[in-house]
Amino acid sequence: VILTLSLPIMLNNFLRTVYNLTDTFFVSKISDNAVAGVQFIWPLIFLITSFGIGMTIATSSIIAQYIGAHMKEKARRTAGQSISFLFVLSLVLGVIGYLFAPAIIRAMGGTGELYDNAYAYLSIMFLGMPTTFLLNAYNAIKQGQGDTISPLIIGGLSIGMNIILDPIFMFVLNMGVQGAAIATVISTGIFALYGIFTTFDAKQSLKLELSDLRFDKEILMKIVNIGLPSSTGQAMTAFGFTILNVFLVSFGEITLTAFAIGNRISSLIMMPAMGIGSALATIVGQNLGADNVSRAKLAVRSSTIMSTIFLVIGGLIMLPFVQKIVEAFSSDPEVIKNGTEYLTMIIWGIPLMGFFQILVGTFQGAGHTVSAMI
Repeated sequence: VILTLSLPIMLNNFLRTVYNLTDTFFVSKISDNAVAGVQFIWPLIFLITSFGIGMTIATSSIIAQYIGAHMKEKARRTAGQSISFLFVLSLVLGVIGYLFAPAIIRAMGGTGELYDNAYAYLSIMFLGMPTTFLLNAYNAIKQGQGDTISPLIIGGLSIGMNIILDPIFMFVLNMGVQGAAIATVISTGIFALYGIFTTFDAKQSLKLELSDLRFDKEILMKIVNIGLPSSTGQAMTAFGFTILNVFLVSFGEITLTAFAIGNRISSLIMMPAMGIGSALATIVGQNLGADNVSRAKLAVRSSTIMSTIFLVIGGLIMLPFVQKIVEAFSSDPEVIKNGTEYLTMIIWGIPLMGFFQILVGTFQGAGHTVSAMI
């Protein structure tokens, strides 16, 4: 069951990682400064989206438990509330982020070309924030039902369009870093809207009605109460990366670029653990909803073993090729040297990240989002 649910999530994560690597590859063709600019403001995007991520985690957990308890109407209402709430939240956060973006970038130490690239990318991403939130809402609704195939298909199509649009906007239309952001917003938006639209289809096992979108205070408060600790935890992580980037940029843009490339590549090895952790949240939620605690415990134990095996094997396969992989994204000797050192150290410690993902998935599925936050 774990593999059945997690493999589509792994594939979705893999496709997203491939897209991120492709995006970094195209941006690196502009300049190393462009890569540094995108990396510099990535934690700010993560900070804003973290509030939505927490609410989608809550949505998935609540739906899973309602379905496990055979309370389908409650699950449907939760899905509808999630869509409405996340859309409104994304508009508010996107506008706030757009208005304060210049001041925040300067406060972080962004100047000159680094500032120009960072603002060009960030301003578009903030304006397109509703597309990201709606796609996350769709994924949460489906994963809560135990359907990980539909998010894979939608995600794969979105990423495919993104990879096609990237070079068109960046090089053919000569829009540079801003073009990468526009390509992301368009491809995410089209398939997010399509995904949400399909939840109202009569063929769906959890068919939504338009009335489900009207705000329901009781269900909304449940989503917020469970989701807020997750949002806080995600926001704290994003804030930590923001501070880390302030430190990194003080060493120069070469160090920041090496860090960006290393992070993108290491996420490829992390993919199995992230997929298993997400699947585990659904399995734990549905089994606790059905009052089958022993099976939930078995799922946690099995997931820990599988995650560790996948990460150790993945790390050992990648270790001999670290420098060659980094060289694909930069020709600067200093970037290659720093990136290789960073990625090598990350690979040696990466099995521990598997335990982290399993613990987070367990707490999220059980609705103990305060423990996940901590």
